Amino acid sequence: MVVARSVFLFALAALFEIGGAWLVWQGVREGRGWAWIGGGVIALGLYGFVATLQPDAEFGRILAAYGGVFVAGSLAWGVVADGYRPTRWDVVGALVCLAGMCLIMFAPRGD
Repeated sequence: MVVARSVFLFALAALFEIGGAWLVWQGVREGRGWAWIGGGVIALGLYGFVATLQPDAEFGRILAAYGGVFVAGSLAWGVVADGYRPTRWDVVGALVCLAGMCLIMFAPRGD
C-alpha cells in the first residue's frame, strides 16, 4: 500500500509541477496572458505541497526520486499537450530515470 501511495503522489506532483510550468510557458512564451501564468503559479505551489505528503520523511530522497518521474512525465506531457514525438533515446532515458526512482525509493534498506 505504501508503494501505491507513493507512486500516486509522485504522479500527482508531476501533474501539478509539469502542468504548472506548462501554463507559465503558455502564458509567457505563447502570449496567453496573466491568467495562464497565475494558474501555473498556483499549480506549482500545489506541487510543493503534494511532495510533502510522501510516506518517506527524507527530503533529499523524495526529491531525487521525483526527478525520474519528472523526466518521464515531461516527455509524456509533451506528447499529449504539444504533439512531441520522443525518440527511442528519449524513451530509453526516461525508463532509466524511472528505474533510478524505483531504486531510490523502494530498494531494501539496511538502515
